[in-house]
Amino acid sequence: MANLLEVRSLKKYFPIKRGLFSRAVGQVKAVDGVSFEVRAGETLGLVGESGCGKTTLGRCIVRAYQPTAGEILFGGEGSDKGVTDLARLSGVELRPFRRQIQMIFQDPFGSLNPRMTLLQLIGEPLKVNGVKDGNVIKERVAALLSVVGLRSETMTRYPHAFSGGQRQRIGIARALALNPRLIVCDEPVSALDVSVQAQILNLLGDLQSEFGLTYLFIAHDLSVVEHICDRVAVMYVGKIVEMTETARLYRKPRHPYTEALLSAVPKPDPRRRAAPLVLEGEVADPADPPAGCAFHPRCPYVIERCRSESPALHPNAGGHWVACHRAAELDLQGAN
Repeated sequence: MANLLEVRSLKKYFPIKRGLFSRAVGQVKAVDGVSFEVRAGETLGLVGESGCGKTTLGRCIVRAYQPTAGEILFGGEGSDKGVTDLARLSGVELRPFRRQIQMIFQDPFGSLNPRMTLLQLIGEPLKVNGVKDGNVIKERVAALLSVVGLRSETMTRYPHAFSGGQRQRIGIARALALNPRLIVCDEPVSALDVSVQAQILNLLGDLQSEFGLTYLFIAHDLSVVEHICDRVAVMYVGKIVEMTETARLYRKPRHPYTEALLSAVPKPDPRRRAAPLVLEGEVADPADPPAGCAFHPRCPYVIERCRSESPALHPNAGGHWVACHRAAELDLQGAN
């Protein structure tokens, strides 16, 4: 399966400014040398605690943020070679690719303008990209609403008239308006009730099958990721520490941080329930990460090498990538 997106050594640093003249005194390394690929037609999950950099990474990919360094190689139209580095493009040069890469936001209400009707909200991308005929826009909006499970008559209503799940369906319809190839889903169900989460996840799966979509699915709930993602990448303090197929990760994790995350996944069978693995200490500060492995102050398996040498992300058997000095010797507990 060909790669639709390939990220190489991507970095995004935010300056820390202080003093009367707002001089830079440091940097927050929100994304620090991340590399991965997303295959056409698959769903890659990106998980980790709040503040690990996963949302920043997603916004760099859609170029809401300008990356500090690295490459974002997108295999789409608009390039003579078939692959374009989005990180190097100016705003004008990015316009052809805006149609192909869209984003679904976490807050289904905050991402919708409360003063615009559904017709205006979903039709706006069409207008920006040259569709002038009002009847064509109306027909397209009606079709999109039907696809996401809403009635076309609702296009004259405003976002406040809908529930949270319905508003997220509106956001999905807007993301689909330009027939994108890649959609970055930034925790699209975390603000919804559990029953509504299942509906939205099923909708995303149906849309992927119908339109051949590729998803980068950002989440912190690993029980959700298990059901929708083909592969999972685990982030900690701006870096990917583990990446492999979903079933393999849940059955046999290789990184202690992943083991701790999986221990918190709820198990419906009371006979299999166990106390979650509680990590001591706080998440490392991305503005001042510790020497060596960033996870070592919280790791129950730490050795002296972890305190001085940063582990590189390398592949083990079966394409299981992990950044841990002890990955080969540890027998970690999975969720299954």
